[in-house]
Parts: sequence; structure tokens; C-alpha cells
Amino acid sequence: MSQILDPLPQDQKASLLCCYVNATSQIQIARITNIENWYFERVVFPGQRLVFEALPQAQLEIHSGMMASSILSDIIPCERLSVNNSLEEEADSALPRSGQDSRPSSSDNFRSPLETAASTKEKVILA
Repeated sequence: MSQILDPLPQDQKASLLCCYVNATSQIQIARITNIENWYFERVVFPGQRLVFEALPQAQLEIHSGMMASSILSDIIPCERLSVNNSLEEEADSALPRSGQDSRPSSSDNFRSPLETAASTKEKVILA
């Protein structure tokens, strides 16, 4: 991912793809200030998703507030915001463990599409 305005320091090889969502009703400022020779700052509107690259040791500061005031409301390690880690964990949990059968068993309450459609139709008729 290209960050034209704030490229990561050239001497750093590892980077994380991170995502932060402003789940509040206020405008927030997201900053990273703990990385030497690099400064990152973005305005994040309510409901907006901010996707950015950062170094593993970076900490995202979230500032919020009203007119002419800013309150540091949270500091989040960028490792916790990493999209790559989330995707890897989801993929690992979705894969069957070695020696396990990936097919559903009768104990999984597996129903075929026809059985599902039939039970839905019964519910509609009864209602």
C-alpha cells in the first residue's frame, strides 16, 4: 500500500497493514508519533475506516474533542489493528486440524438445502 504523503522510514523492512474504525459520533484524529523520522496523522470521520501501513512497534493515538480542544482518548498498539494477523487467524481456525474429517457429521445438525427450504415453507404456512 502506498502512503505518498507519509512513507515509512526507508531503513525499516517489516510493516503491518492496519485498519482502524471510528465507531463514535465524533470526528477523531489518528496519530502515530512514537516512530523516529516518521509522523502519521489523519482525520477520521464517524463511521470511517482508516487503512494504513505502520511498523509493528507503532502505537496509534486517538484524539477526540470539540472545537479547539483535543483529548487523547486511546492508545492502540498497531499490532492489534493488523489486518494480516486477523486474516491468518481466521484462515487457521477455518481449516480442519490434521486427522479431522472436514465433512459435517450428523451431530453438527447439518441440513440439506431441500430440508431447509421445506422447514421454511412449513413456517410460512403455519404463520
